[in-house]
Amino acid sequence: MTRHRSYARSTGRIKSIDQGIWDGIENGSFIPKIKKNGSFIKKPWSQWTNEESEKATFDYCAKIIITSALDSKEFFRIAKCESAKEMWDTLKATHESTTDLKKSKTRRRRRKNKKVLIYASWPKRKMIQVV
Repeated sequence: MTRHRSYARSTGRIKSIDQGIWDGIENGSFIPKIKKNGSFIKKPWSQWTNEESEKATFDYCAKIIITSALDSKEFFRIAKCESAKEMWDTLKATHESTTDLKKSKTRRRRRKNKKVLIYASWPKRKMIQVV
């Protein structure tokens, strides 16, 4: 499966659960803030509205969805991430670089092996160069 298909499939599944969860992954976790003394600070949890509480849970849901889809190796790669966005970005960067690395190795191998030597059918057994 190519990276593009896998990415599209994952985003589609998450969006089908709830668009708010996907927004949490794309935009980061939602933290309600209030203006106090000219600067914004985190709003105390007891003062959150129902809408703010719902938006804040999207990040937790996204983290559960992401971690439940991973094997142990991938899980430990993102275990220290604080938000679903950070997890997603880490996984995306890891797998994109892996795919790019594989492609560049394949290109190098192809350039190196441009000239292929094969045996002609026996009984002559001569080396033939194919370009």
